[in-house]
Parts: sequence; C-alpha cells; structure tokens
Amino acid sequence: KSMTLSRLATHLAELPSWGVSALTLDELDVNPPGGAGFVPTQLQSVSAMLELFDANLAELVEILGGTSDEAFMEPWTLKARGEAVFTLPRVTMVRNTLNHIIHHRGQLTVFLRLCDVPLPGTYGPSADDTMGLG
Repeated sequence: KSMTLSRLATHLAELPSWGVSALTLDELDVNPPGGAGFVPTQLQSVSAMLELFDANLAELVEILGGTSDEAFMEPWTLKARGEAVFTLPRVTMVRNTLNHIIHHRGQLTVFLRLCDVPLPGTYGPSADDTMGLG
C-alpha cells in the first residue's frame, strides 16, 4: 500500500519543516491529549507543492546556519498522546529528517517513472538526461 502521488509529493514538501521543529522546539506531540492531532497538508498542484517545499527548505537552511554545535547536541523529544516516543539529540533528528526525505524521494521517482515523467539525474545522469551519455 502506498500514499497517493499527490500525498507523497505534499509529504516531501512538508518534511523540511520537521527539521525546523527539531531545531526550534524542545518537543513535539503529534497527537496531544485534548488537542488536535497532526493533520497532513493537502495540496493539489505541483506549483503549490514546490512553493511549500521551497519555503520550508529555506527556513530550515536559515535555522541550520544559526544553530550552535551545543544546540545540535541538546535533546529533542517526539511525543504522541503526551507520552515520549523517543528522545534524540537534535542533530540526530535533523539527520533522520534528511534520511526520510531521501527515502520518499526514491518512492516519488518510482511513481513519476510509472507516469512516464522524465526524471532528472539524482546521483549522476538518469536515463532521461540528454547529456549525450545515453
């Protein structure tokens, strides 16, 4: 079972904000007791998804640049219903966020390939690149 293409692409656009949360909050409860739980963003256009990704990434890059080594090592906690799921150094959560982006980017390339969308190179040219290498 997979997310829809729209949900997956929107999720990728949201993900840099996870790094922002890891660097600006001490903890995040995705389903706080007595409060509203996490509600995924629903975007329907590629332009809206790219706009969200660009804004979230720009915010993350800015915050990363201003984060001290000491702050990177401070603990950060993910909670659900008021209970700690895990506590990690902020730097580990940022790295986990990057790994999560990489994972879903791979899923997105499969979706796009199945939809006959040409793919840019990721770690070098793709079969769709027209650099005279294929």
